[in-house]
Amino acid sequence: MELKDSIALVTGGASGLGQATVEEFVSKGAKAVILDINEDNAKKIIDDLGRDNVLFISTNIMEEEPVINAVNQIKEKFGGLHIAVNCAGTGYPGRILGKEAPHPLDAFKFIINLNLVGTFNVMRIAAELMDKNEPNEEGEKGVIINTASIAGYEGQIGQSAYSASKAGVIGLTLTAARDLARHAVRVCTIAPGIFDTPLMQLAPDKVRDPLLDSTQFPHRFGKPSEFANLAVHIVENAYLNGETIRLDSAMRMKPR
Repeated sequence: MELKDSIALVTGGASGLGQATVEEFVSKGAKAVILDINEDNAKKIIDDLGRDNVLFISTNIMEEEPVINAVNQIKEKFGGLHIAVNCAGTGYPGRILGKEAPHPLDAFKFIINLNLVGTFNVMRIAAELMDKNEPNEEGEKGVIINTASIAGYEGQIGQSAYSASKAGVIGLTLTAARDLARHAVRVCTIAPGIFDTPLMQLAPDKVRDPLLDSTQFPHRFGKPSEFANLAVHIVENAYLNGETIRLDSAMRMKPR
């Protein structure tokens, strides 16, 4: 699918990997819609990229109605939707059995709801609008890109909630691609390693250094622009479907 003149929805698009994806998509001629709750950051991105190119809709992706309303706004403003990239998510550090108590159940539920249920919620509602598109020359109507993590394969100590949520996204990928094949919508997932996002830049050296040691080649953290470049390739390569792609310099997470 060509990015030029396409309409792309990006959850978590106001920062980190999502922001890099918005910037890259717009540079390729797409219109980007940011679904996020960080209005201040979104306004800065709009100021940089232009109001004609970027729309912000404050959206809680864990709830049905806000996502339906957001997608309806996209339909009203742009007439349709071609691409959805799910980058919204977060983690929660905590062992299953901590020093003082078991892992808080509410925290586990929140991470699953945001990272996995939120991804599924946006996917299903976005796909419904994509299905109304006329097929392009490749016969496709839309592309969905989800974000997992290598922690979905090799979760570290204290990552139970995060790893479970991202493993769920990985497990969803092929099923979603098969479900949506008859609607001509492709689904792929990117499983990033450790990326040099603003959140990682705030981490202390005792957290950063062991992770950096695990990287292979290039022996560094990933750049958000490299995530965005892969998202562009997935959109443009019509034969990529049902695949989770690790983007991690061949690193494998150690237990801690």
